Amino acid sequence: MSNSSSITEFLLLAFADRREMQLLYFWLFLGIYLAALLGNGLIITAITCDHHIHTPMYFFLLNLSLLDLGSISTTVPKAMTSFLWDTRAISYQGCAAQVFFFFLLMSAEFSLLTIMSYDRYVAICQPLHYRTLLGSRACVHMAAAAWGGGFLNALLHTANTFSLPFCHGNAINQFFCEIPQILKFSCSGAYLREAGLIVASICVFLGCFVFIAMSYVQIFRAVLRIPSEQGRHKAFSTCLPHLAVVSLFLSTGMFAYLKPPSISSQSQDLVVAVLYVVVPPVLNPLIYSLRNKEIKVAIRKIVFQIFPVFWCFLVLGLVFCVKDP
Repeated sequence: MSNSSSITEFLLLAFADRREMQLLYFWLFLGIYLAALLGNGLIITAITCDHHIHTPMYFFLLNLSLLDLGSISTTVPKAMTSFLWDTRAISYQGCAAQVFFFFLLMSAEFSLLTIMSYDRYVAICQPLHYRTLLGSRACVHMAAAAWGGGFLNALLHTANTFSLPFCHGNAINQFFCEIPQILKFSCSGAYLREAGLIVASICVFLGCFVFIAMSYVQIFRAVLRIPSEQGRHKAFSTCLPHLAVVSLFLSTGMFAYLKPPSISSQSQDLVVAVLYVVVPPVLNPLIYSLRNKEIKVAIRKIVFQIFPVFWCFLVLGLVFCVKDP
């Protein structure tokens, strides 16, 4: 293949050759995907429908859940289709679209996590200035900046990657279109431009992580001055998991994009990809929201409102099904 225009499709990694194992991976990914859909869907519905929790913190949580739903929907359904139908092919345009949306959503998510750490810092360390610093207009502007920055980052990476000439095959050793895997196909030195852009993006993410860590250090200092042991325990049990997920997300992502090819292996790449692509959208609802008392109350309200209607339709359906013609 002389250049990228001659490639019409890429081949994603086949996890297993045996049909039984393919179905096992399908059901595993389906369970993870449904858990992410359920958790993030409940949070989005609860925050949207309950006007009592229309505050900056929950506004950012709503955006986080939207990003998590989008990011896991960009990669996992295609992998499930590959497992179920035993097909590895993804079109050139489909691969480019997957890279674009994945980078958009992941970049916006890390920016939003940085904003959320600032929100918690102001709420705990400067509570008297909370409404001034985080008014509704400021929150909208910060969320829009996160989405806009993600869009710009995704556009740059996608344009740089798919403008390269490819001549070293088209079999991607990953279950989704990952830029480091695609760059292996490049047959010119122009790939160094995209490699430099990846390094620049990682530096920005590292700066965000430093800001997040410093915010939590200030939060921990304020929490240690709380006289109530229960209050300290509650604050630490909330903040430490936040920091752990952010660290997992950044460290595995950096390893995937910065590791030298000499230490790369197929099983290692798969594990790392699952840790930064699949795990965060499932864990974020549990850590950021579903342990929150106000979210739990809002979800209960929704469940009690929706379930009676659901059961009524179910009973009516059963009646019509068993009714004699």
